[in-house]
Amino acid sequence: MPLVKTAVKIENVVACAALKHGIDLRAVVKAFPLVDYRPERFPGLVFKLKRPRTTILIFSTGKMVCTGAKSERDAVRALRKVVKTLTKGGMIIRGKLEIEIKNVVATASLGGTVDLLQVYESERDMCGRISYEPEQFPGLVYRMNDPKVVILLFSSGKLVCTGARKEGDVQQAVVNLRQKLEKNDLIYFENGF
Repeated sequence: MPLVKTAVKIENVVACAALKHGIDLRAVVKAFPLVDYRPERFPGLVFKLKRPRTTILIFSTGKMVCTGAKSERDAVRALRKVVKTLTKGGMIIRGKLEIEIKNVVATASLGGTVDLLQVYESERDMCGRISYEPEQFPGLVYRMNDPKVVILLFSSGKLVCTGARKEGDVQQAVVNLRQKLEKNDLIYFENGF
């Protein structure tokens, strides 16, 4: 077992929410002049928060999309904060906000180098679908079955994990990948571990 610990960093959490009714975006603009609303270019209103640092897209249907959060908790907090802010600004909000995490994107470094061609050739041991076309993209695309995520793996041992619905799924996916690479001697550590 290598001495290098794998650090996972959450880069973006996307969450969706829905009010049980529509919302008048022009009224929101009147109450909050700093929001960005250009209906001729985009049908939603852009509401930015400083804490947590996020962007919330609000649509007239009452649907909202939060991007830029660094954790599930921050995404939920941001959506609730926007609803609270809208209420304070005179908007009538009925019912409870239904929030769903749609995507967690993270980066990690496995701490060693990976022979992507060998990983591609040993695909049957990886329990998922792998594609690797170095002429088109320098990384290997690994569609893991459990947890259901997509990992972009680079020869440097760095990776991007996307498609997770929970932060825990990202952690588990990275652990699973590292274990499979180590078991099949497909990752090489500088210090020989």
